[in-house]
Amino acid sequence: MLRGRARRGRGSHVADDDPLDAAQERRVRAVLALGGVPQADLPDGVQQVRLRLLERAASGREAPRDVSAWAAVVASNLAMDWHRAKRRQERLGERLAALRPAEATSGEETSLLSLAVARGLDQLPDAQRQVVVLRFYADLPVRSIADQLGVPEGTVKSRLHTAVRALRARLHDDEVV
Repeated sequence: MLRGRARRGRGSHVADDDPLDAAQERRVRAVLALGGVPQADLPDGVQQVRLRLLERAASGREAPRDVSAWAAVVASNLAMDWHRAKRRQERLGERLAALRPAEATSGEETSLLSLAVARGLDQLPDAQRQVVVLRFYADLPVRSIADQLGVPEGTVKSRLHTAVRALRARLHDDEVV
């Protein structure tokens, strides 16, 4: 199935369906760690590399010539993706912090606001909820949302406007803000 398996030989202690041998797994872990991925997330990163290699084989594409090098490149890309996601979360946190009133809010107030927003999102129509989540939680630009959903940018903007207005009204009605 995969060339990497042929190189490992018959005496390998790795399961027959595992596309990575022990040395390749160590290399993937090292690339992820050097890429700044926290220790706790390394097993997930290794699993992602395995999954991509298995998906490649399942799709009928030829196995990479050098599985170890291919896996290292995939691991490097995963590390970059991890950092992008982390930056996106930080930006979202900054946005949410900027929306808070100047006075410090207690943990209880923050929890109440979070619950109220979650309830408000649940009451939105699916199309509106989808664009709100993609725009404000996934931090996607309007153009990307439109491309992914296959709708015009104006439709995305209209849905966002209507959804935000409905959420704002809901939060005022519930006297949360």
